[in-house]
Amino acid sequence: MSQAPGAQPNLSSVYHERQRLELCAVHALNNVLQQQLFSQEAADEICKRLAPDSRLNPHRSLLGTGNYDVNVIMAALQGLGLATVWWDRRRPLSQLALPQVLGLILNLPSPMSLGLLSLPVRRRHWVALRQVDGIYYNLDSKLRAPEVLGDEDGVRAFLAAALAQGLCEVLLVVTKEVEEKGCWLRTD
Repeated sequence: MSQAPGAQPNLSSVYHERQRLELCAVHALNNVLQQQLFSQEAADEICKRLAPDSRLNPHRSLLGTGNYDVNVIMAALQGLGLATVWWDRRRPLSQLALPQVLGLILNLPSPMSLGLLSLPVRRRHWVALRQVDGIYYNLDSKLRAPEVLGDEDGVRAFLAAALAQGLCEVLLVVTKEVEEKGCWLRTD
């Protein structure tokens, strides 16, 4: 693990929500924003706005336990004046201008199990990555504590490993200005 020169991990300064129900999208939002701005109720309201005439809302679990889709995440961030950009996995990660990115939200396959029994069902899980005080962290809500990724090389290595496993999607969280200028992408 490498980290920014002079930066020392201080986990007490990192906001990290732990997994509850199927609320990983809510946790990923709050973790990437480094404060509790969203709740299950707020996410449910966004779902209603996205599909106002739908009896069975396609943007969340039928059981009402969460499992929100990307449309909810994007609408939540847009409501705060932020933007999102899908990372094209065909691009080399060296083209990602990390200093221009507020945070990253990954959508990863998540195995399902009952106790020790692994089920053949595959679910999806939202995970936030964010730089705090010069150090990048994996803020996965399934972790007991934030995982130090280190500097830009560390976060690129983490992203490369996640993308290499396949079925991983990466959403960049940026300001509207960064989105409009496209400066989340290095051109050199």
